[in-house]
Amino acid sequence: MFKIGLTGGIGSGKTTAARLFEKRSITVIDADRIARALVEPGGPALAAVAEQFGEHLVVDGGRLKRSELREIVFSSPERRQQLESILHPLVYRAIEEALAEVKSPYCILSIPLLLETNQQNRVDRVLVVDCPVNLQIERVIGRDNLSPDDVWRILNAQVSREQRLSVADDILNNCSTIEELDKQVEKLHNFYLTLSEQTGPPH
Repeated sequence: MFKIGLTGGIGSGKTTAARLFEKRSITVIDADRIARALVEPGGPALAAVAEQFGEHLVVDGGRLKRSELREIVFSSPERRQQLESILHPLVYRAIEEALAEVKSPYCILSIPLLLETNQQNRVDRVLVVDCPVNLQIERVIGRDNLSPDDVWRILNAQVSREQRLSVADDILNNCSTIEELDKQVEKLHNFYLTLSEQTGPPH
């Protein structure tokens, strides 16, 4: 299976780009979506997260107070690593299981922390969704109702824009309209179809 690792900083437009690939009948395996499911009520990681970070974070019959957990983990690298040590093994196991079911000619692995966690070896190409940092901040404030300081804490926990671009095989420039992004995705989609044919059929 020919695998594209989709990544980018917070607010860069990874989700939008992933949907444009899905529109072309390409399977997207989303690490964030998997991680969220792991801590849903009754999820396999919820008890471990509560034990590590406090039972007070779980309310209303098993709902995780995500905003409070985010404040904890982004205020301390050690606490963030604790959360990652719980979630990441389960996330990557779920990714491997999902890969076995893929029927499209290639697939997109949407992994926001692909580079931070040194998982580039899981994919054949790294695709970075890119935009200037000030645009990232503007989007996240509007989307998540966070303060600029909150957004900067998250940005500082991620690799820099320069580091991300330095390892990219392909780049989607997401500074303009969704129509412009869609044109770029179409070009890459055709390119990836060609590359996937060269690597042989899914197995």
